[in-house]
Amino acid sequence: MQISFKRAAKAAALFVLLVAADLFTKAIAVQALQDGRHVELIRGVLEFYYIQNRGAAFGIFQNGTVILSCVSLAALILLILLYLRIPGNRKYLPLRIVVVFIAAGAAGNLIDRVLLHYVRDFIYFCLIDFPVFNVADIYVTCSVFVLAYLIMFRYKEEDLQFLGH
Repeated sequence: MQISFKRAAKAAALFVLLVAADLFTKAIAVQALQDGRHVELIRGVLEFYYIQNRGAAFGIFQNGTVILSCVSLAALILLILLYLRIPGNRKYLPLRIVVVFIAAGAAGNLIDRVLLHYVRDFIYFCLIDFPVFNVADIYVTCSVFVLAYLIMFRYKEEDLQFLGH
């Protein structure tokens, strides 16, 4: 687990920036939408609508703040350990970035759960009646898709040998 200070500092800076952006957008949403207002961005497609989500994705595990916080914390620790194992050469840069985005998403929602006992969600994709979500959710969802792509099409099995040691 040899990681350069420069690489760790860049990852930490990106992580902090992403978490700050998530928390900032949540604060703006609370301020602008807390009174039950909806802001239509694209009629019939996308709007801002603030809710307090006391569960996980799609509203499952309602009022499961403690268990969801523990799962998020464990995931965050595992992501940090994974990041430390990823080789430092340029070939693995996309993988390192994806891991930072997933960790930032987990951290953003974990901070909400710990401090507020709910997650602030405010983006509503009404075209398909998708559950209301936030920027941290976007980090995680998009990054998981990119991660799947990287594993299936970019890296060969031998490229991921570092995971087994």
